[in-house]
Amino acid sequence: MPKNPPESMQRHLRNRLNVHVGTRWPQAESVEVRFRAGFAYVAAQLKDEDEPVPLCRLRFTGALHTWGFALYLASTGKYEDNFLPSGLPIGSPEDCLTSAGDLYLDTPA
Repeated sequence: MPKNPPESMQRHLRNRLNVHVGTRWPQAESVEVRFRAGFAYVAAQLKDEDEPVPLCRLRFTGALHTWGFALYLASTGKYEDNFLPSGLPIGSPEDCLTSAGDLYLDTPA
C-alpha cells in the first residue's frame, strides 16, 4: 500500500492550498485535506455550506511540489485521473486546485 507523505509535508501542503484558495475564491472558508494510502483528498469548505465540496485527489509522487491529479466527478461521486491545462497529469498542488476549483467553485476573485 502506498504511504502518505511525512507529517511535515502534509502540513506544508495544507498550508499552501489554504493560502491559494483564500486568494482565489473568497466564498471558500478553507480547504480540507485528508490523507489516505498515498493520496490527498481535497475539498473546499464554503462559508455558507455545512458540508465541504469535494474537488480533487492528489497522488503523492515523493516530491512536495509535484502531485498526480484526479478530478472529482460529481456525476459519479468518484475521482478520475485527469490532465491539467498544461497537458500533463501531474503538477503543483496549486495548479491542481485551480483546475478543480475553477470547475466547482464560483468565478475566481
